[in-house]
Amino acid sequence: MHSTRNAATGVPRARLATCVLLLATATFLAGCERGSQSGPDESTPGPNGCPAVHAHAQAMVSRAELTDVSWNGPSSGPPAVSGKTIVYVAQTMTNPGVAGAADGVRAAARVIGWNVRVIDGGGTPAGIQAAMSQAVALRPSGIVIGGFDPNSTLQQVSRANAAHIPLIGWHAVAAPGPSRQPELFTNVTTRVEDVADISAQWIISNSGGHAGVVLMTDASIPFAKYKSELIKKELATCPGVKLLAYENIPIPDASSRTPRVIASLLSRFGTAWTHSVAINDLYFADAAPAFRAAGKKGSGPPFNIGAGDGDRSAFQRINSRQYQAATVPEPLSLQGWQIVDEFNRAFSARPASGYVAPVHITTGDNSHGATAWDPSGYREAYRKIWGK
Repeated sequence: MHSTRNAATGVPRARLATCVLLLATATFLAGCERGSQSGPDESTPGPNGCPAVHAHAQAMVSRAELTDVSWNGPSSGPPAVSGKTIVYVAQTMTNPGVAGAADGVRAAARVIGWNVRVIDGGGTPAGIQAAMSQAVALRPSGIVIGGFDPNSTLQQVSRANAAHIPLIGWHAVAAPGPSRQPELFTNVTTRVEDVADISAQWIISNSGGHAGVVLMTDASIPFAKYKSELIKKELATCPGVKLLAYENIPIPDASSRTPRVIASLLSRFGTAWTHSVAINDLYFADAAPAFRAAGKKGSGPPFNIGAGDGDRSAFQRINSRQYQAATVPEPLSLQGWQIVDEFNRAFSARPASGYVAPVHITTGDNSHGATAWDPSGYREAYRKIWGK
């Protein structure tokens, strides 16, 4: 961590001397804050831009960066039901989070003895609707709604519900757990509130409470839009952190639009742009060429954090310090295993497990060269539950 990387240090010597002489005088303390541009009679946010908020952010970030985390998920449940087939409908397999969760489902299905088919929606409304129609027509044991809003496929969801095909979402609705409208047996995700908060808190902590931030989102996905709105709200708790731009770039268009947006933002904001946060790591893969072309160092600034999903390429950028400093990774493999376990509970007429993975932050200092956030203990726990 570099919690004071952007704190101003170039206070003129004369002013610094004056501040030292006046430290005992409360009425002049505001004029002596490090990096402050205000006079002694003006109100300022404090030496870190927001001292109390900054201290809280540092504590939360330190906790989220821990890597030695014990399994805190389910330890009991129904034994494996045999002979099931799952269809994973993907928003787009070019979304690394969607693809990573699908890989986790495949791995868990091999262990429990089920078949899995993945149908790619291609990232378009028509493609996703067609994929869902195909999935329902196959009459599988269960369907995964992988990273898209079920309300965009209400007809297909209704047909699946009528056919008693359990639906499990991955990042399908805003909250983890069962959903009534739309009807999902459960939705597997970290809590979006936790992910949003810790992403913003990392910026507050990393910047010392003084940052110019660009936020990138996909407003066409309710889950993503909600996350970005929460990030904005948390950033606003620190007066020293300014939101320079809020960019809506649909994920399917990210590869073509992000480089142009980045180039334009660099031209507009220059060195005032110190940090970036995106609802998905993939934006920084697409942003890297524009940063490089502008002569920006891979190690920053701007210092970039992805508020999901922690795919392999994001870890590679973080490990090599190439235009991404941190990510709040989903434990994608774990969540794939959880999806399979939740289906097993549904097939056994048992309620959803209620498990929600805690948030984690990966940086170059704690990744230890890993290419995914893969906490320990879950494979052994699920194997034991299933009798496998």
